[in-house]
Amino acid sequence: MSYYLNVDNRQLNKAELRRTLLKARQSMPIWEWREKSDRICTQLQTSILLTQARTVLAYFSFRQEPDISPLFANTNCRWGFPRCVGKSLYWHSWEPNDALQIGAYGIPEPHANAPQINPAKVDLVLIPSVACDYQGYRLGYGGGYYDRLLSSPEWAEKLTIGIVFDFAYLSQIPIESWDKPLQAIVTETNLTYKG
Repeated sequence: MSYYLNVDNRQLNKAELRRTLLKARQSMPIWEWREKSDRICTQLQTSILLTQARTVLAYFSFRQEPDISPLFANTNCRWGFPRCVGKSLYWHSWEPNDALQIGAYGIPEPHANAPQINPAKVDLVLIPSVACDYQGYRLGYGGGYYDRLLSSPEWAEKLTIGIVFDFAYLSQIPIESWDKPLQAIVTETNLTYKG
């Protein structure tokens, strides 16, 4: 089964588009979500962008985002995950046996005392997305956490990959002046590098 949106995304504002895509994502049967998530993991596992990275920042799946947790068994790299503190993301090391806590938005995150990751050491950031477009722009949940992160000088040049299902990889999404394009987008059928 495939999901096709009967909307013209150019006619929708960000909030309407976000609502429509989240509804479509959450209506996906669990077996299909798992299968498509596994295909995204395969795309990443075979990508030089991941295989050459030593420190990778990622996310724990929430609200039926693509689940990339099978990647976390890769011990060739150091994994980092965000903690939301105020309006900022702080990145902490995490290993599969480390405990997690539930953060302010109901998202699993490392404990505050987990080692913090220095931005200078980061090679790759895997970014959860509600949608991405062919130009590399991302639609998130609307909190601006990743926009603020990627606008700061120490993060601006990091290699970033947006993670979405095919139905949320769109020709164009509404953008604002502060939006920063990502360098690559991965779906269950393709990894597109923007350069």
